Amino acid sequence: MQLFYVPKISGVEVILDDIESKHAVKVLRLSEGTTVQLIDGAGGFYEAEITAANPKKCKLRILKTIAGFGKKDFYLHMAIAPTKNIDRTEWFLEKCTEIGIDEITPFISEHSERKVIKPERLERILVSAMKQSVKAYLPKLNELTTFKNLVASSGAKNKYIAHCNDGEKEHLKNVVPEKKDVLILIGPEGDFSTEEVELAKEHGFTEISLGTARLRTETAGVVACHIVNLANE
Repeated sequence: MQLFYVPKISGVEVILDDIESKHAVKVLRLSEGTTVQLIDGAGGFYEAEITAANPKKCKLRILKTIAGFGKKDFYLHMAIAPTKNIDRTEWFLEKCTEIGIDEITPFISEHSERKVIKPERLERILVSAMKQSVKAYLPKLNELTTFKNLVASSGAKNKYIAHCNDGEKEHLKNVVPEKKDVLILIGPEGDFSTEEVELAKEHGFTEISLGTARLRTETAGVVACHIVNLANE
């Protein structure tokens, strides 16, 4: 399957951007008359035929359209503190996109070691992972925010904060609801502070555990993502 990403598809004529055009014509050596598949990141999955194999503006004609391809009956929003080594955060984004995630909010908390990210690069990773896993929905990447703003502005009904601080906590697998919108907070390498956990609780967040092992930030994010998806299978 040759799959290309084209946002905001309308009508029957489509032109790939420079990068996708070069990949199609120069790398894959596709020619006029070749049938390929397209996704628009908003649930649209298309079958299309190349009408002009131009390496800068490859043109196609839509042959078939499937709306809501792979649409889920739940919504997973994960907020995570970017790791000091940004490669680990990028790995988290890639794997969670493959597993199934709808929205990501990076945030800065008290123990954060990274306070700057490059959203353009992270968006490219999301697009690549979406294509690799043959999904038609591109996860929404929100702007970097602060922990306080995040918890204060969240209107989610089912919202959880995962941390390793002392105290009794239910495992996520025992509390996550099926077919519901869910928000999960994953802290930085130094975890959330006691004050941050209390603030989250004041704003309606439920404390949860991801097991007895102490997980890296990015691993915890992937584990939580997997648990929510399994609960909805």
